[in-house]
Amino acid sequence: MIKNFEQLNEMHIDILKEIGNIGAGNAATSLSQMLMKKVDMEVPEVKLLKFNEAVDLMGGPENIVLGILIRMSIDLNGMVMFLLKRDFVCMVVNSLLGTNIDKFEEIGEMEISALSEIGNIMIASYINSIAGLTGLTIDISVPALTIDMAGAILSVPAIEFANVSDKVVFIQEKFYADEDTVDSHIIMIPDVDSLNKLLQGLGIEI
Repeated sequence: MIKNFEQLNEMHIDILKEIGNIGAGNAATSLSQMLMKKVDMEVPEVKLLKFNEAVDLMGGPENIVLGILIRMSIDLNGMVMFLLKRDFVCMVVNSLLGTNIDKFEEIGEMEISALSEIGNIMIASYINSIAGLTGLTIDISVPALTIDMAGAILSVPAIEFANVSDKVVFIQEKFYADEDTVDSHIIMIPDVDSLNKLLQGLGIEI
């Protein structure tokens, strides 16, 4: 029985990488359908990182990013956070709504609504992949969206899960859509019981 994230070994991490890979493929398909254009992707990078390392990969604590938070419940408990830098946000909004924005300050209620829906669908693609692979029943909450500094956004899970771990599963993807190349980042933080259920559902002895 794993008691904390530090006990994950290379085999466990390889399994999490495979989940990330399958989930990213489904997310790319969902994004392609929403934007009505071909979206390709590279094999995602999946890492086990400390919160401060994740913040650094998002451009540092003061870099402004968009965060979409969804909570998992039933068989898996924890949270999933979809983190997007400006270039991804602008590409998606401009493709979906026919706008021509190039900075966060130009995002209004209509854009927020569209981004929330996109984040919800892409995270659901991940969660459905996990549920399909493990046979677990996983429910997700209504997405909560915010635009803020990366350090402030990531302080939410850092505080809430301080007694569980100071590490997160960090999934970095690179998407190609027409001439655009953009990155997205997903942070998954299951609680320890859920982490054990996840590994057991994948047939891993723990």
